[in-house]
Amino acid sequence: MAEVTYYVALPFIAADDGIAAGEPTETFNPVAVVMRAEALSRKKGHVGAVAFSRTGDAATGDFSDAKVIRKFGHVPDDVSAL
Repeated sequence: MAEVTYYVALPFIAADDGIAAGEPTETFNPVAVVMRAEALSRKKGHVGAVAFSRTGDAATGDFSDAKVIRKFGHVPDDVSAL
């Protein structure tokens, strides 16, 4: 199967025990995902956002680790579990 790359903007919100991930948004390309993450980081209630990509085979579910493109605001130091 052909590899596919997903670009995702993931906002973070303040939680009682630190920072929690919000609702992810998929975009079409790396430029759009950076713009979306920046906008999400400024949204009321959000403390930050991260733009990342993952590449793999959608049919098998085998994907590489997330590659962080850009961070905005307050996000967890370890985002390797994205």
